[in-house]
Amino acid sequence: MPEVWLFLLAAMTLTLAPGPDNIYVLTRGISQGKKAGLVAALGFSSGLVFHTMLAVLGFAALIKASPTAYALLRYAGAGYLIYLGIRTLLSTSAIHLDGVAKNVKLSRIYWQSVIANMLNPKVTLFFIAFLPQFVNAGAGHIPAQMLLLAGVFILQALAIFSVIACFSGMVGAYFQRKASAATYLNRLAGSAFIALGIRIALPQ
Repeated sequence: MPEVWLFLLAAMTLTLAPGPDNIYVLTRGISQGKKAGLVAALGFSSGLVFHTMLAVLGFAALIKASPTAYALLRYAGAGYLIYLGIRTLLSTSAIHLDGVAKNVKLSRIYWQSVIANMLNPKVTLFFIAFLPQFVNAGAGHIPAQMLLLAGVFILQALAIFSVIACFSGMVGAYFQRKASAATYLNRLAGSAFIALGIRIALPQ
């Protein structure tokens, strides 16, 4: 068996570190309410299943070995986040005082989060570099151990993202009671998405 508890502690520390996923959940919750934040959290957690399968099946190693493939995937993810940011900035007039964006369905928020996570090659490389460190090679069944560890990572990420969503939803609800705050909240969210896209596109 892998070192599950040690892995869980490391995974929680990494999940809590500021990054595109938790900042995206935070901004969604603030701008559109707790429910939107929770849906975004579920979307990002679902996207981790994709990276799990890449790591277990070995495709992540191919991405790591090909600078061109990695660059293309990174730019695609950056472009998608910037696209979401621009759409959010342009949808300022759709925000209402109840904190719900009329033109953004929860299903769209979910799939936006899934795609944003899938297009982040850093998550794929993280999985292929991080998971094997906690695998017990002597116990055999390496793919099964990696699946177990990935499942633990996904569950703890969902839990932490959900807490962030609930907190940001309360903050957003407070500001949404002020009519003038709605526009600024949407601008904040859109600017955050664009900044995250630029950050991903920049070389390390």
